[in-house]
Amino acid sequence: MRWRELPTGARRYILYHALATPLTITQYMLPVYLFMTGYSILDVGILYTLVQVALIPLTYLVGRLFDRVALRHGLATIDALGGVACLLYSAASGPLAPVFLFAGLLVDDLATVFYPLYQAAERILYPEDRMEEALALHMRIPEFSLILGYLTLGFLFGRIFPSPHDYRIGFLSIGLASFGLVAYVLLALPRMGAEERISPGLSFSLDREFKVILLFEGLLALAWSLAPEIVMLNYIVNVLGLTLFEAMVVEAIMSVASISATYLVERIPKERGFLAMGLGYAMVSAWAAVMLLGPPFWAVVLAYFVARFGDVLAFPFYRAWIFRKVPEERASSILSALSSYRRVIVVASPAVAGLLASLGPTTPYAASLALFLITSSLMALGKRLTRA
Repeated sequence: MRWRELPTGARRYILYHALATPLTITQYMLPVYLFMTGYSILDVGILYTLVQVALIPLTYLVGRLFDRVALRHGLATIDALGGVACLLYSAASGPLAPVFLFAGLLVDDLATVFYPLYQAAERILYPEDRMEEALALHMRIPEFSLILGYLTLGFLFGRIFPSPHDYRIGFLSIGLASFGLVAYVLLALPRMGAEERISPGLSFSLDREFKVILLFEGLLALAWSLAPEIVMLNYIVNVLGLTLFEAMVVEAIMSVASISATYLVERIPKERGFLAMGLGYAMVSAWAAVMLLGPPFWAVVLAYFVARFGDVLAFPFYRAWIFRKVPEERASSILSALSSYRRVIVVASPAVAGLLASLGPTTPYAASLALFLITSSLMALGKRLTRA
């Protein structure tokens, strides 16, 4: 699919992600900031888990308060909350630093309550008969933006301005930029239908195929959450003795893998989707196996390239499979329910990952390896599993 073949609303939506993607570097800057200010990997894991636990009642309250939020307003809320979180991180110094850090993480995580709206927007804006191709473009274009943004900001805060004070200024700047995205969302994105809302509750028939989707959602959520970014950053910064810049080199290489994989995805027939999903997560398993060995930096780069290539190879087919099971008029509520399901499953994962990494910096990858091997095997049998 060519860029001009996408509807105008879909093109604006993809450009929105291209603008927003470089700002997500804060999810890497913050753990590095915590490491340089005296937090251990176990401390960071526990802090992240405490935030997730505190978010549970807030998630319910937000669901009650915003059970009729329009899509555009929900997307704008994500960027507004991200901006507020960055402003709180920028104030995290002195005796009250832990309070500002906890508050910032809580606000940042609160934004994830609205993440299902991204999928709902894709469900509406992208042509249903060419969903896999549209999703490939959706992944490809923001990745170019990520490469440029992450390498630039990574070099800036990894080599030129690497002090805690510099990071706080960086958080402040990124927070202000996030509020600019709010204006873009409200002014540039189209209206996406009054029926599309976040709504609590779920009146939806769980057939055999959707139960298989729930199984995969749980396995994948656990597999990724047990070897999160904090584990990778701990290995690169605290074990290999490198900087944020090297971590962003890894992320940039992963983006190259994403872009490469999207071209392959476009050439895979839809009927081979389950095979592509199984192969993709087998490649992710290879990443976990390499990282478990405690590799040098060049092997880390190669392993993460393979992981991202496999993940992107599987993603469009996996997402399109879910979309085919989700009625358009119920997209927000069903996808929100899936998000809540994943959140409950991984609530303790940061602390578990931090504990495993404190025992051995690559130990978390062993747990991920086992789960990805199970997932890839089941996905290769996907058609059989979904038969009634």
